[in-house]
Amino acid sequence: MGVDPGLTRCGLSLVEGGAGRAVTALDVDVVRTPADLDLAERLLLIAESAEYWLDTHRPTVVAVERVFSQNNVRTAMGTAQAGGVIALAAARRGIPVAFHTPSEVKAAVTGNGSADKAQVTAMVTRILGMQRAPRPADAADALALAICHCWRAPMLARMAAAEKQAAAAKAAYEKKLAQQRAAHRARTITPGATR
Repeated sequence: MGVDPGLTRCGLSLVEGGAGRAVTALDVDVVRTPADLDLAERLLLIAESAEYWLDTHRPTVVAVERVFSQNNVRTAMGTAQAGGVIALAAARRGIPVAFHTPSEVKAAVTGNGSADKAQVTAMVTRILGMQRAPRPADAADALALAICHCWRAPMLARMAAAEKQAAAAKAAYEKKLAQQRAAHRARTITPGATR
């Protein structure tokens, strides 16, 4: 499940990854909340929509856009809060949550980490074989997040496994080294000691 968080418009999508880089769109929607509503009410509407999606579609993972940096602090805060309520809803259901920066998503989908929204939408449309481009852009962004995760997750899992294996090898080496040092110290006779 891909999530493009936002207070005014929050994109939600569901894709299914296949062999290789095959990805199929299953559902996409945009949750809208009125700007004149209290912040808590807006977050509640987003949370309820996300919970409906999580309970209906039962995704295996939720990919949320990580708020990286924005000039407008108020927009950044709203985006982070919307993403947070969705991440919380997923965590309560035991569904793993992955966060991807906008540049990671753009690079995965278009090959260019600074691609514009039109390029992302065009590539999402092409990758998913859609007849029409998903609208509004929040829908395309949510699909892009899901595609990005499908394509990056295997690599990230391999990297995590390699890091775990390297850490285990390092720990085993350090343990062996410590044992050798201890054995060497035990064999060394200190001055003035008797046999």
